[in-house]
Amino acid sequence: MNPIIQKSGLSVAGILVAGGCALGPAVSAQAVPVQGAPTTASQGDRSGQTGRSAERILGIDYQAQPNFYYCGPAATRIALSAQGKALSQDEVAKLLGTTEAGTPSALDTTRVLNELTGGKYRTTEIRDSVARPEQVEQLRRDVLAAVDAGRPVVANIKGTTVDIDGNPHSYEGGHYLTLVGYRDGGDMIRIADPADPALGEYWMSLPKVANWIAERGYSS
Repeated sequence: MNPIIQKSGLSVAGILVAGGCALGPAVSAQAVPVQGAPTTASQGDRSGQTGRSAERILGIDYQAQPNFYYCGPAATRIALSAQGKALSQDEVAKLLGTTEAGTPSALDTTRVLNELTGGKYRTTEIRDSVARPEQVEQLRRDVLAAVDAGRPVVANIKGTTVDIDGNPHSYEGGHYLTLVGYRDGGDMIRIADPADPALGEYWMSLPKVANWIAERGYSS
């Protein structure tokens, strides 16, 4: 059995018990975020000089997920919006096969992104429980290459970590979010989080993002 599918299957079972894609710290489990706000499409692309100081943030149309299990469709839709694809979360959910148990795995986000954008995405798994240095560097290369090509990365994550402003983000049942930019040569990653409309986007260090993805995968 494919390890991504196997581990995702275990995660999906956990998601079902925990309530699917858990909503972020700013939203209660009963709250329904309002779709369409905030939006960061006005940011556009900001490219610095090449090297460790380079920065690029893709313009996106942010939408919060409307329920506890739509993190996969919401994160995938955010990625599509940066590439000029205007689909609803319901349309994306249908393509992903999302149910109240969640979206099965990064294999599905890759498949749908390729169906809609021409086949540039690939799935990468971080099989270890903690990302090894070479896996962290692989994520850096993948994020830089994808974002430089105008493609946000969709990541399947699990666990609790803290962004650079000290805000905790806890998704013990599993979650999908979108990596939409980088700075300092990829040392910092810009995250669009569909479960946290209060922040919308935030920065996180590359190793923390890699360890968040550990035992799961990402589409880049």
